[in-house]
Amino acid sequence: MTKKYTRSVATNMVIANMIGTGIFTSLGFQVLDTGIPDPFSILIIWLLGGVVALCGASVYAEVASRINRSGGEYTFLSEIYHPLLGFISGWISLFVGFSAAIAALALAAGEYFLPVIGFSKETALNLGLFEISIAKLIGCLLLILVSLVHFRGVKFGGIFQNYMTYIKLVLIGSFLIIPFLFASNYEASGINFSPTDKTLNTIFSTPFAGALVYVMFAYSGWNASAYIVGNLENPRKNLPFSLLVGTIIVTIIYILLNFIFMYVARFDELALQVDLGNVVANKILGNKVGVFFSFAFSLALISGISAMFIAGPRVAEQIGKDYKTFKILGKQNKQGVPKYGIVFILTISILLTFFSSFKEIILYIGLTLMLSSMLTVFGVFILRYRERKADKTPAKNVVKTWGYPITPIVFILISLWIIYFFVAQDIKYLVWSLATIIPAIVIYYLTRNNDTEKDYPLDSNIN
Repeated sequence: MTKKYTRSVATNMVIANMIGTGIFTSLGFQVLDTGIPDPFSILIIWLLGGVVALCGASVYAEVASRINRSGGEYTFLSEIYHPLLGFISGWISLFVGFSAAIAALALAAGEYFLPVIGFSKETALNLGLFEISIAKLIGCLLLILVSLVHFRGVKFGGIFQNYMTYIKLVLIGSFLIIPFLFASNYEASGINFSPTDKTLNTIFSTPFAGALVYVMFAYSGWNASAYIVGNLENPRKNLPFSLLVGTIIVTIIYILLNFIFMYVARFDELALQVDLGNVVANKILGNKVGVFFSFAFSLALISGISAMFIAGPRVAEQIGKDYKTFKILGKQNKQGVPKYGIVFILTISILLTFFSSFKEIILYIGLTLMLSSMLTVFGVFILRYRERKADKTPAKNVVKTWGYPITPIVFILISLWIIYFFVAQDIKYLVWSLATIIPAIVIYYLTRNNDTEKDYPLDSNIN
């Protein structure tokens, strides 16, 4: 009998996927004069991000329970719309949703680890033809180590994921308490968190929309457990639990962390910082003790990398099962993990870690993932319409969307707002997205004549 992931692994996947680089970088841009430098507005935008993520999670629970196959948006869009759209989404997931996101986490983990070994961010290793920063080298080594962990199998990888997520949560819990335990060590920022006469205008401003782009990147990963629904124990109960509970926990953590960041440090100390954890820890405990937190933060980011090495290869595996051309990706080792899917994700992630910058990866991920998740959420209307048209009784095992139809509408409208802001601010990110999509279309039509596309019934029974 094939081993499956437990409820705790699924919930920890959601938490680990979400709590990554975004929460430790976004505030540095929000406190600028060109951002939303109003403490109350900043807390509101993080609450709004959590509400939007919860709306999406609720819809994904229904969509995933109706289709009941691993693969995330690749599977969902293939079923709801057309295999071409699913293939494009799967392509995006492999190269952007997972590989690029893993690369971003690796870059951040490498930078957080530098103070531990006494190197600066500018330190590079000369490899002859080119130089590579020590941070990038550390990031690549972490990717290799985590991938080897998941080669050991579903059970071992699940245990590793749980423990790394628990370490992350303990770290964050400590981080929320330490400012009050060591209050005499530093001078608090003195920031007033009450609404001001500028708050309302700030919330309805263009910069607020821009800040929401970074916030939604920080919340990306709320749909993580949907990628393993076919490999999940009792998905009818465990899938919605993991999606909703994981998202709620992270929303609370995000609001509290941003409060602590602003409580401890002034806006000028936070501005443009991409390692806010280090900034705040050093101010409270001093540089020497702060080094311990640098090490702890790098460990915390590993849980996010690990979660993506669980979900990402499952997308590759599903593509390998559906298309003969890519059948090698569908092969599992004796421990039940898609070994070539892991190798594929690892290879692309290392290349992106070597040759990309952190900010470019963040913005690129934000736009492309938003497109796929928005289409999936809209799909709940299509699935329900088909059910009514066929005069079918809703399957008893289908999880219903909470707050339907308001929740999917809210998610879609916010997504459209963010996509519009992306395109209006800088067209190059749309061009990059199209540059990713076009090869997928070409490859799909070149290979589909040799492949047998499978039709899977909707509303499959769920264990």
